[in-house]
Amino acid sequence: MDGPPENDVCCICHAPFHIPLQANCSHWFCGSCFLQLWDHGAALHPCKCPLCRREITLLVPNEASSRQYHVADVAEVLHRIERYNRLYGEHSNSIMQRMQDLPFLLRRLLRDMMDPQRSIPFVIRARVYLAMIVSFIYVISPVDIIPEGLLGVFGLLDDLIIVLICFLHVAALYRAVLLTRHGGS
Repeated sequence: MDGPPENDVCCICHAPFHIPLQANCSHWFCGSCFLQLWDHGAALHPCKCPLCRREITLLVPNEASSRQYHVADVAEVLHRIERYNRLYGEHSNSIMQRMQDLPFLLRRLLRDMMDPQRSIPFVIRARVYLAMIVSFIYVISPVDIIPEGLLGVFGLLDDLIIVLICFLHVAALYRAVLLTRHGGS
């Protein structure tokens, strides 16, 4: 699904979406509504989502809006969204912010990797596959940092940590792709 849910409205203006944007918290907004929120908020900090109060550090327009870049008002909104992403998307995030962004980023990555119409650079695609394969091999191999045979269920902890690190790495790779695509850098 590339756009907002059907029969859904912007939580800011309560109207149908105009230039829909998806935030890193997975909520959808109108581009112009979000920019008004940004204009009236703190200039040095990212905006907070009106629904969940999480910091919005990445905004991704849907494909239909991105293809309308030749329309003047759409181009202006998308240009300002790119500026927002450049200002707040490249900041180092806390580990909690990265964990909260995991569902959003992994869902979009899976959709982009399964759709042949979308392009993910070959190097990024290869790194994603390599990270997944290496973590899978570690999980199924009998060699562990914390052996399951000695510690039982607690021995699975290192496997879970490796999988989490793999997911965080893959999400960081894909976030860099999205920032390059929608941040202009």
